[in-house]
Amino acid sequence: MNHNGTTTSRTWLITGASRGFGQAYAAAALARGDRVAATVRASDALDGLRERYPDTLLPLTLDVTDRDAVRAGVAQTEERLGPLDVVVNNAGYGHFGAVEELTPTELRDQIETNLFGVLHVTQAVLPRMRSRGAGHLVQVSSIGGIGAFPNVGAYHASKWALEGLSEALAAEVARFGIRVTIVEPGAFGTDWSGPSARHSTPLDAYDPMREEAAARRAGFGVGDPAAAAHALLEIVDAPEPPLRVLFGAQAPELIRGIYERRLAEWDAWGHLAVRSHGEAEPAGVSAR
Repeated sequence: MNHNGTTTSRTWLITGASRGFGQAYAAAALARGDRVAATVRASDALDGLRERYPDTLLPLTLDVTDRDAVRAGVAQTEERLGPLDVVVNNAGYGHFGAVEELTPTELRDQIETNLFGVLHVTQAVLPRMRSRGAGHLVQVSSIGGIGAFPNVGAYHASKWALEGLSEALAAEVARFGIRVTIVEPGAFGTDWSGPSARHSTPLDAYDPMREEAAARRAGFGVGDPAAAAHALLEIVDAPEPPLRVLFGAQAPELIRGIYERRLAEWDAWGHLAVRSHGEAEPAGVSAR
């Protein structure tokens, strides 16, 4: 029985399911009787789940940056498990390094996985969803897709781009009965900053910044990916799922602060919006 009390099972495609969020999402969907195709880099990453769900789990060993492999994986999924209902674009990694430290290759690689990987999967499934007039795309972003912090500029660049791409996508495909949800997690117990992460060659000048960033991360409460997975089930079962949703208890307060600071700054410099337009300022707008 599904989370919403119905007995209709769904077919999922979840990328980046080797560990962390991806594996938690797969486990939650399988546990309630859904069918899941899960992409991994190493074929043994899902052995535990495969033993428990041999008939409803399809592991796919592929790299989301390989467009042809993604299209083949989507075709294999629908052939083996049936038409896709939910696609979770979760594959990605974090790159650590100050902007001055980044090499062009490091930034391109970050965007290649976190943005173009999503594009490849999305473009592979959309024609199938459009023909059926249904489907739900879940784009896993981050609070780092809303605000930006030192030492992860490349990651922010990829997630801010993902947010813009996904919001435009949502407006484009709504007429076809396809839903889009951007999930924006805060700090969770994944290996985002561990073995999956990549690092630029450090410059000594930025060592104090790195220490401050590490101390700030240590002060965040760490959420449970399994709890996030059950929250995701609620989203995909909703008749009207949200375009954006925050995961993590500290995320709402953090994001509210970001937007309050932005609004205050825009207001403080609002006179330039009119002045830069080339027209006379209306009454009541001060020159500050």
